[in-house]
Amino acid sequence: MVVSLIATACIHYYMVPPIENVIEKALARSVAQYKLLYKSVEKLDGTLPRSIGKDGVLETSDASFWTSGFFPGSLWYLYEYSNDPQLKEMADKITQRVESQQYNCDNHDVGFMINCSYGNKFRLTNDTSSVKVIVNAGKSLSTRFRKTVGSIRSWSHPESLKWEFPVIIDNMMNLELLIKAANLSGDKKLYEIAVSHANTTLKNHFRKDFSSYHVVSYDSITGSVQTRCTAQGYNDESAWSRGQAWGLYGYTMMYRETKDVVYLEQAKNIANFILTNKNLPDDKIPYWDFDDPNIPNALRDASAAAIMASAFVELSTFVDSKLAKKYIETAEKQIRSLASDHYLADLGTNKGFILKHSVGYLSNDSEVDVPLTYADYYFIEAMLRYKTLVMKE
Repeated sequence: MVVSLIATACIHYYMVPPIENVIEKALARSVAQYKLLYKSVEKLDGTLPRSIGKDGVLETSDASFWTSGFFPGSLWYLYEYSNDPQLKEMADKITQRVESQQYNCDNHDVGFMINCSYGNKFRLTNDTSSVKVIVNAGKSLSTRFRKTVGSIRSWSHPESLKWEFPVIIDNMMNLELLIKAANLSGDKKLYEIAVSHANTTLKNHFRKDFSSYHVVSYDSITGSVQTRCTAQGYNDESAWSRGQAWGLYGYTMMYRETKDVVYLEQAKNIANFILTNKNLPDDKIPYWDFDDPNIPNALRDASAAAIMASAFVELSTFVDSKLAKKYIETAEKQIRSLASDHYLADLGTNKGFILKHSVGYLSNDSEVDVPLTYADYYFIEAMLRYKTLVMKE
């Protein structure tokens, strides 16, 4: 009996590789995949990879599309991991493709575009030319702020005209650019806008259980809430998984930057909603919406898992040991799941993208069960954060 137990323990040990081995394998695969993906767009001036279309062809965008900063950002992260000069050269060349977006005042996602690209470039190289780009982008984003509302307007595209002043939970992610621009320029107004937006979102976007609506639209004159809905989720009252991930990450980041405990408590409350949800699968890869009635046959969203994993790793550094253990265990489970054969693409497949099985906008039949650049970006970030913040201890 004792021999049998020892044998079982040994088998289990060898079947479950150490997390450092899992991360090393996934990061090495990521390097190889992104070198292939780079070749696909290298000679397409101004073009950035986005996903794979329904026809199986690589789907790309120009610099003005909201995801344009993720590919250069991922290249910078992979250079950070590998110290490979070839990756540095690739990252620099691709980053230049989004430089024009520093002046984009028509898109709240300029934070994704510039902070993921030039923000990482500046962090890793201390290249002073990046400072001007980051500051200009922060100022461009600030033009979308309406003082009466207390928030930055999200969408301006025609289909959003049914809302007077729409603000989406995703916008929490772009506040990091404002704070970075404020720190680099000394312009306190940019910092104050970020804080105001975070406070307004905290007040109006969340339900009693700390799940989040996707969209809140305001009266731009009075600042009062006109409507709350979940445009990209199952229905208006459902908990769209990536929306919950944006909130978790956004308030964790805001606590890091401001040390305001209100933001820390909000991040912990969002984390609790996710971790105690009856529809969170054992492998911690969420269904695309926590309230899809087709669960357990609903689609999973690797992008939501990647964002959550990165946020959980960072959040673990701000809380007591009991909570930290819970967050780290969740992040590790998500990383292991994403690094499994089911989600991690085989070398040379998936058009060079790293992860499979993300969901962009299911109700619009857009980017359904496909790779997405932001899923890759936050997966790489989650693994690097784990290496830096957890494995070093």
